[in-house]
Amino acid sequence: MNSSSDTGFNPAFNIATIRQVFNEAVEKVRMPTPMRLRDLIRQIRAARTAAEERAVINKECADIRTSFRDEDNVWRCRNIAKLLYIHMLGYPAHFGQLECLKLIASPRFTDKRIGYLGAMLLLDERQDVHLLITNCLKNDLNSCTQFVVGLALCTLGAIASPEMARDLATEVERLMKSPNTYIRKKAALCAYRIVLKVPELMEIFLPATRSMLSEKNHGVLITGVTLITEMCERSIDTLQHFKKVVPNLVRILKNLINAGYSPEHDVAGLSDPFLQVKILRLLKILGKKDPEASETMNDVLAQVATTTETNKNVGNTILYETVLSIMDIKSESGLRVLAINILGRFLLNTDKNIRYVALNTLLKTIHLDMTAVQRHRTTIIECLRQDPDVSIRRRALELSIALINSHNVLTMTKELLAFLETSEPEFKAQCSSSIVLAAEKFAPNTRWHLDTLIKVLVAAGNYVRDDVVSSTIQLVSESGAQHGGYMASKLWVELEKDTSDKQPLIQVSTWTIGEFGDMLLQQSDEHAVTVNEEDILRVYHKLMWSPQNNIITKQYTLNSLMKLSTRIKVNVDKIHEMVASFTTHMHTDLQQRGIEYNQLFNRYDPMREGLLERMPAMESNRTQQSQWNETIENIPSPNDLLVADVTNTETTSDSNALLVLLEGSNGDTELISSQNPSIMPTMATDTQDLLDLLGGLDLNNQPMQPLNNLPSEISSTNGLIDTTNHIFDSLSLEAPILSTNKVKSPGTVTAYDQNNLLITLLVERDQMNIDSNTVNMTAYNSGTFTITEFLFQAAVPKTFQLQMLPPSSNVIEPGSSLTQLMRVSNVSKSQLRMRIRLSYTANGVPIQDQTEVNNFPSPPDTFGTSTLDLWSENQ
Repeated sequence: MNSSSDTGFNPAFNIATIRQVFNEAVEKVRMPTPMRLRDLIRQIRAARTAAEERAVINKECADIRTSFRDEDNVWRCRNIAKLLYIHMLGYPAHFGQLECLKLIASPRFTDKRIGYLGAMLLLDERQDVHLLITNCLKNDLNSCTQFVVGLALCTLGAIASPEMARDLATEVERLMKSPNTYIRKKAALCAYRIVLKVPELMEIFLPATRSMLSEKNHGVLITGVTLITEMCERSIDTLQHFKKVVPNLVRILKNLINAGYSPEHDVAGLSDPFLQVKILRLLKILGKKDPEASETMNDVLAQVATTTETNKNVGNTILYETVLSIMDIKSESGLRVLAINILGRFLLNTDKNIRYVALNTLLKTIHLDMTAVQRHRTTIIECLRQDPDVSIRRRALELSIALINSHNVLTMTKELLAFLETSEPEFKAQCSSSIVLAAEKFAPNTRWHLDTLIKVLVAAGNYVRDDVVSSTIQLVSESGAQHGGYMASKLWVELEKDTSDKQPLIQVSTWTIGEFGDMLLQQSDEHAVTVNEEDILRVYHKLMWSPQNNIITKQYTLNSLMKLSTRIKVNVDKIHEMVASFTTHMHTDLQQRGIEYNQLFNRYDPMREGLLERMPAMESNRTQQSQWNETIENIPSPNDLLVADVTNTETTSDSNALLVLLEGSNGDTELISSQNPSIMPTMATDTQDLLDLLGGLDLNNQPMQPLNNLPSEISSTNGLIDTTNHIFDSLSLEAPILSTNKVKSPGTVTAYDQNNLLITLLVERDQMNIDSNTVNMTAYNSGTFTITEFLFQAAVPKTFQLQMLPPSSNVIEPGSSLTQLMRVSNVSKSQLRMRIRLSYTANGVPIQDQTEVNNFPSPPDTFGTSTLDLWSENQ
């Protein structure tokens, strides 16, 4: 009889196994048993203070280090598990990295599981140690156990560096064709992470990825769709390749919609909503700018939009993705209306997250169908009025402003003004500026426009931005005597109230009363208010000496009071006394104004009437924004390139500052007036007296323009508070007329074409001034991501002069464009060159780039010569 049968000996249980079991038993007896993970967690949670917690962790880390010194440590798996928990609490655990590699090399699955988990948590591509794991990963990717292969694929996707991805990409591609669905799913997810790291490797996975769309297993199918989506977003060629699978995707989506109850995939009564969302996202990418693909998916999108229930969040998720897909593809108009109506239903949902998503999506899609969005205007206004969530009110405010047009401007402005009166301070600046811009664009008449601006100044108080003040003053100046008296009356009523928290209102009011004070005192229409000179001076005295008013407000008030000295006939001496009191003011600027204005009363009283007469109508803000040259900073350029700047920084003497103001950017007589190009060869006596008033500047008998032909920039509202030209704040100046006659140049210059951003420059020559060109910059976004924070900067050679107007926007939606105008003066008739710098953010990634454009059209061979050019040459 066989002795092995008698003793129950198993042949598979060989001597090596017996030795290993014996050694482990001896090791466990010899070494003390380490603390279990659950006991460590219990001790840490029992710590009353942070110091006690650190003491427990430091003691355990010391024990783990001691245990790691033993090569044949049987407790390595337990120690790594505890170390991972310590790492999750934020304590250093890097000393366990090599021990993780030892566990990965172990033949046991339990050791590998903890080892790979430790590698994913403790290692990344920045650690050199992770390179040692490549061989283990390759071995485990060829394992016959599916769970070991899955561990290796998960770890590769988590910590793969570009080099590791290139080494193991073929292994992943092979596993994507495995007959095992579990391995195929894991391999597709790993391929997705590899494409994120190394996009050029996507070609390897194309054949295997396309075959995944015929899978029946939903897990494999959803990972395949995810991988295809990422590939299409990163490569135009791949996008074209997968447009052929649109019918397959439509068929899969229809089967999901029409499928009956399936316990395996049912979520709140819907069949696998996760897969539906993934397919809808992929359809959105494939159908964008493709009418044929869009036509294929129109029916299924309409079916999803009409049959999906909205009583659960899972249904709202599918509907939201459906709306995004409809808005991005070339869908039918009726389908777009259906999508916007779905968003309108979302606005009535009790879940604030759904309401926020609806408002945000409507704001992005309003340009596609304004009429459909207008139908939900009432609901949007309700969100603005009553919603307690500040984020929802902010989005509702932005959407309400975007909805304003010439048909609803009266209603919408009334609602926004009501919101402005009761809103939090954080909304007032944006809301007030937006109302002003909307009123400027859609105002039915000037009287309504002026009334709206007054209401904004009253409701927003000190939160009004500076642009609102300048816009209001400019409009009052444009309206002139026709509405000047009316505005003076309305603003006087507000000025008599407590205005300590409405500094912008005081500034606009004092400017208006200073200009039209005579009309305020002599009104006889139905809007007239009873006011006399004593009332005005009483209020002005309170404003000028109130400690609650800031310096800028007092500057406006002092300038206005000086102008009133020519509008008021009885109390001029009182005004003189009030002005003289500022000659000893503690603030330097106010003191300087007081001294200069006091000199006008004393030494130059005959000139006061002419200097302080009513200003002519100002230019519109759109024209004033192009005053002088725009400053462009920090643009590296060759030595012969000069950054366009508003002033000449090489002015070396204060005596030349006034000539810079009157004559040009450098004090030379080079300023061309489009109304009157002639220049007086001698200086008028009154002008010389005016300059003596400012301190006896040495002009060296330089020829200059008469005062009535000064450039309009001096008459801007900014001059009211400019410390370099106080006395010229109220001069009567004539505004040059900007020519709008353009002659188009042949062709368009492509300045930049990278990163899905195309920038073209179209040069147009001014027919009235052949030395001046207009360059129209157009930036087009051909990508799938929105470009934000777009900034275009330009520099030209020093022989040119450059003016840059504000861009139409700083955000470029996919498939959209923005424009920006530049005016270039080419007096030297040389070939134009331009260096440009771009700064923008796409898909959350900030991008900066620069290039030089040298292929502009050549200037004409012959140019006209202006009278001023001939005169300058003769000088």
